[in-house]
Amino acid sequence: MSKVFPKIGKAITMAAKEGGPDADTNPKLRLAIQNAKAANMPKDNIESAIKRAEGKDAADITEINYEGKGPHGVMVFVECATDNTNRSVANVKTIFNKAGGQLLPSGSLDFLFDRKAVVEFEVTEDMDIDDVELNLIDHGLEELSVNEGTAYAYADFTDFGTLTGGFEELGIEFKKATPQRIPSNPQDFTEDQMTEIEDLIDKLEDDEDVQAVFTNVN
Repeated sequence: MSKVFPKIGKAITMAAKEGGPDADTNPKLRLAIQNAKAANMPKDNIESAIKRAEGKDAADITEINYEGKGPHGVMVFVECATDNTNRSVANVKTIFNKAGGQLLPSGSLDFLFDRKAVVEFEVTEDMDIDDVELNLIDHGLEELSVNEGTAYAYADFTDFGTLTGGFEELGIEFKKATPQRIPSNPQDFTEDQMTEIEDLIDKLEDDEDVQAVFTNVN
């Protein structure tokens, strides 16, 4: 949690900075707060993150992405929120280099990933999942999958607000709603190769500026 909470807090601050501190009128902030609650982030931490949006430090935070090639040719997309882009690029570059990989020019991996809105929610005993799916299609749903009692709803990133609005209309409380980059042509790797790839991902996710890491692993 010592690593997760700061990242979630930064996402809340960025959302509040972008659309204001009122969650009722700021859908992005409302989602960030809901994701924070799903991670059991204390209420005081959430309120502090919102207040930081009004401070000088928040004005310096920018969102920036890095793209790279890791061990065994794995493609990696890294999303950051930082107050020092020079520090961020140096740290990310070092992590890739030590893993035997390299940073790539911006835009190199755009064709390898589809940007999607992904909403995760629990399938309850009284829920008719087929009926839920039919209703959500009217709100941009492209695909719905269920795994061990947890469902994942996918839509195009541009339909993020429409999809989450559909959940609100249906009265379904979701665990998490996040924008994700889904590989359009996922690749298989051996168990030994995955050990090195996962080590790279872990090191990237440990960096304080990194918000999310996506790969083309199947």
